[in-house]
Amino acid sequence: MTLEEIRGQESTMENADRVQSAGAALEELLVAAKKQDYLTVGVYESAKVMNVDPDSVAFCVLATDEEYECDIALQIHFTLIQAFCFDNDINVVRVNDIERLADLVGADESGEPKDAHCILVTSPSANPWKDPALDKLSLFCEESRSVYDWVPTITLPER
Repeated sequence: MTLEEIRGQESTMENADRVQSAGAALEELLVAAKKQDYLTVGVYESAKVMNVDPDSVAFCVLATDEEYECDIALQIHFTLIQAFCFDNDINVVRVNDIERLADLVGADESGEPKDAHCILVTSPSANPWKDPALDKLSLFCEESRSVYDWVPTITLPER
């Protein structure tokens, strides 16, 4: 085994640990934000918040799965949301388990699962909300950008 192969295996293991740690931090952040009523769930609802008060957005989660990979309208919305987030220095991650994400954010008033394709964690501008999980995710996104992974994919922990 060459030195490059050993380093490649080590970095793959480190990256897997980083992603797993980020997944736990994301779950922790979403649960805490939900308790504080700092979540905006849904593509259209998120677009409204970004349009009205972009400074209140602290973090963005885009979610999809195999069923929605070919949904062109959704992909266009994702592209526009990502561009908006990049322009406003908002960290963005992708999650491939939309059902798990929908379980975390809960159901709407009628009991139907919410549209969890886009979730914003907001924070009032007057009194910014600080959360250790948000800090961990911000660092994760910064590290990912340093290796040209502009929208990193996070795997949520198993239940």
